[in-house]
Amino acid sequence: MSSERLIYLPLGGAGEIGMNAYVYGYGKPGQERLILVDLGVAFPDMDTSPGVDLIFADITWLKERADQLEAIFVTHAHEDHVGAVAHCYADLGAPIYARAFTSNIARRKMEDQGHPTEAVRTASAWPEQIKAGPFQVGFLPVSHSIPESAGLVIETPAGRIVHSGDFKLDADPIVGEAFDPDLWSEVAKHGVKALVCDSTNVFSTHPGRSESDVGPEITKLVQDATGMVVATTFASNVARVKTLAEAGHRAGRSVVLLGRAMRRMIEAASETGILTDFPRVISAEEAADIPRQNLMLIVTGSQGERRAASAQLARGKYRGLEVKEGDLFLFSSKTIPGNEKGVIRIINQLSEKGVDVVDDSSGLYHVSGHANRPDLEKVHALIDPQMVIPMHGEHRHLREHAKLAEAGGRTGVLAVNGTMLDLTGNAPTVVDYVETGRTYLDGTVKIGALDGVVRDRIRMALNGHVTVTVILDEEDEPLGEPWCDTIGLPETGSSNAGLVEVFEEDLNQFLMRADGKTLRDDDKLEEALRRIVRQSSKVELGKKPEVTVVISRMR
Repeated sequence: MSSERLIYLPLGGAGEIGMNAYVYGYGKPGQERLILVDLGVAFPDMDTSPGVDLIFADITWLKERADQLEAIFVTHAHEDHVGAVAHCYADLGAPIYARAFTSNIARRKMEDQGHPTEAVRTASAWPEQIKAGPFQVGFLPVSHSIPESAGLVIETPAGRIVHSGDFKLDADPIVGEAFDPDLWSEVAKHGVKALVCDSTNVFSTHPGRSESDVGPEITKLVQDATGMVVATTFASNVARVKTLAEAGHRAGRSVVLLGRAMRRMIEAASETGILTDFPRVISAEEAADIPRQNLMLIVTGSQGERRAASAQLARGKYRGLEVKEGDLFLFSSKTIPGNEKGVIRIINQLSEKGVDVVDDSSGLYHVSGHANRPDLEKVHALIDPQMVIPMHGEHRHLREHAKLAEAGGRTGVLAVNGTMLDLTGNAPTVVDYVETGRTYLDGTVKIGALDGVVRDRIRMALNGHVTVTVILDEEDEPLGEPWCDTIGLPETGSSNAGLVEVFEEDLNQFLMRADGKTLRDDDKLEEALRRIVRQSSKVELGKKPEVTVVISRMR
């Protein structure tokens, strides 16, 4: 019996939506040659990660084994799959493979971070395969909400794995390739050990709709509008941007693209030959001379991002353009859970200006890029794997997808981040649990989720901050009275006295009573002063702030 094994280890994306990072390995335990599928980001929010710029999966386990990593394969160019590639390249150093459109986006990211763009290598679609140690990997075209998405056919000495990537069953996706069931059947013909599969829409019980379904509805909406039309969608959904632009063109409107991300995606699609017949667009400067009823703006910011074009238009002007009463604003997108507050804020701001807002609550103006439950059942039957390993979803999605596989007579495996599976035999087994978590990009610095930086930031945001300064002379006696500086706290408390004066009086009373042993011990003194401020604040304000104590000794 071989002592080598085939392992699967999700480091991100299994138990959450975002930060996708999936490791496959083959070899002797602990000596496996590895490949990584996707390396994405998630986005912060003010409640749980204030001030943070991006969130990555914690790749410490992989970084410690970088010499075993053969290659990184990126399935498509969404940020939750490619966004961390350039940020983590210095730690991993492996070649990066992707199809042409994704390679274009990845190279721009590498250039932005000062890494060699030649590290990103363009791969052709199946049946081309790339050798990476004991693996042979091919890019299997799928339809999704971004061009040139792919599943992966991963050939291993222990059998074939199909990693679905993000996908939907769309026979007419407008831009990019349609889902080809015959091609997938051909891949599965000789047997598939494991289907590692997208779980996002497992709870959606109706078959998925085609991207082509929304075109006529959007066209009618734009044609019936009397004022200026503004539409927002995901910048990466090139097909939707094209649909919106064509609707504006058919209605006799001049089309303006606003937002760097959107222009970048359209440029990448054009440069790689995916987009060849995009309607003519004009600049924001040219739009200033065109009657409002003849304009259509397609803008970034469908998820309520504060600095995106949508939010800036809702607050005032953007690039010299502004919305007015009687204009129409279309959200041709689904609001990602967690982004509701930002989107609602924009909708209310637009409403205050007299703008008519149309969202996707009718289901007419947006379709998902992910396979729904009946579509997943079709793919299970098409691939007919020994086992189904759900990925790309929260825990509830993975669990429901595993149950769906079991209902179809296949082995369903629930493997959340950090669960290492041995797939070598006919039944998967859990062989290890790896510590996983999050890494924050905070400005230009990476910090661990457990480092305490963000935790302290949240505490200060919730409770305010007090700095206490004390000076002691050569004999360890207080030199003058202590003083305090506060941030994020009111000037007065329940006693109606100045809050700082209350703190300073209580601190001074303590110092006058403190014995020499306490005054000579910085740690004891610091803890006592902190405790007094927090107790005084609890009485005055009903909350305990964060406290920093500065002790200076005259020597």
